[in-house]
Amino acid sequence: MTQPLRVLIVGAGIGGLALAQALVAAGGIDVRIHERNPDADAWLDGYRININPDGARALSRCLPTELWEAFVATSTKPPGGISFRTERLRELYTITREEMTGGSDDPADGQYGVSRRALRTLLLAGLEDHVRYGSEFDHYTTDADGTVTVHFADGSTAVADVLVGADGANSRVRRQYLPDAERVASGTTAIGARLPLDDSTRAWLPSCLSAGMTLVMPPSGRWSMFTSAFAGRGALTGAISRGIGLAGRGVDEDRLLDDADDYVLWSVIADDRALPHDVLQREGAELRELAVGMVGAWHPALRRVITDTDPTLVHATVFRQSRLIDPWPGSTVTVLGDAIHNMTPVGGLGANTALRDAAALADALRTVADGAPLVPSIEAYEARMREWGYAAVRASGDNARRATSSGPVARRAGRAYFRVRGALRRWVPNRS
Repeated sequence: MTQPLRVLIVGAGIGGLALAQALVAAGGIDVRIHERNPDADAWLDGYRININPDGARALSRCLPTELWEAFVATSTKPPGGISFRTERLRELYTITREEMTGGSDDPADGQYGVSRRALRTLLLAGLEDHVRYGSEFDHYTTDADGTVTVHFADGSTAVADVLVGADGANSRVRRQYLPDAERVASGTTAIGARLPLDDSTRAWLPSCLSAGMTLVMPPSGRWSMFTSAFAGRGALTGAISRGIGLAGRGVDEDRLLDDADDYVLWSVIADDRALPHDVLQREGAELRELAVGMVGAWHPALRRVITDTDPTLVHATVFRQSRLIDPWPGSTVTVLGDAIHNMTPVGGLGANTALRDAAALADALRTVADGAPLVPSIEAYEARMREWGYAAVRASGDNARRATSSGPVARRAGRAYFRVRGALRRWVPNRS
């Protein structure tokens, strides 16, 4: 009997788990995931995630049907797309949900807001026997027969035919495999937090801030403001009360509930030169006051979003991104997601690109399990991954630069562009 293809994945994040789901479903592949955190709850903190149509299509390819249907049932379908507005909240242009999804009714073409806990709970379903927690990657060696021996911090080892680095932005696998693909500063920093989205805040929030995403573009200055409304708890509780049929996969449906209630994520995105040099050392209350000062002359609702936020939740984050390197020769080691194309969060492309990687790498490894040559198949995956992954890094970097451009000419040109697009939508007949 032929030995199954042995795939060892370092990192149990979104991309690594999506890849594992697809490979386990394919059958005939020995899938092992090594995660340095001690248990499944150790990495669930953080904001919710926007899944765009690229990410949704990839996720639908990776997940078994019942898990995909559970994802759709427990995720929100934001009614708004993304709206570009002035600092007084006058609309410049809005990309609607229908435009984002191409008007498709297929759930795989959808746009979703998803709880991080719910998504990872679904991605872990059925993989319990494949994940080893508390297993910290140290280094790997390539053996004479082409296999890879992976060495862990506790002194243990594991042998695999393929090693996949899915261990995030500070990937140790990538550091050894592609040391030149390091992360570098983007020149942009954000001050942000989340404001509870409840009856009291809905009473004064403009509708553009309580549904969908908004990018506020002032006429000058080295900063902009982004908001994203996540109103998903109702969808989660409703789906769970109706029953989504995951008991057979050992899923405790109560674990799908997000720890946080609904909220509006806000972020003031600034050129580093516009911020104090010690911004990262400042405490929450100081950061909140700094952000309030930056939007002082803007619409009162934008200021209130910040002033009504619990100061202990406010933090500053430096945006970094991967250095893009020339193509490399394929091998029995590969990488996906933030491990190779980490990007700024402006545009929400990171998780979606990781899911796209996972689906493509799963396709490649399934062909290997069916007899295709290993290294050429990985090399073909990496060529495709570089194409869309590097494009996403560039796009997110461009988005960050546009949001923090100091040139009034560039700002006015950007605002005029969106005004023209909005005018054309109003005056040109719909030809669909």
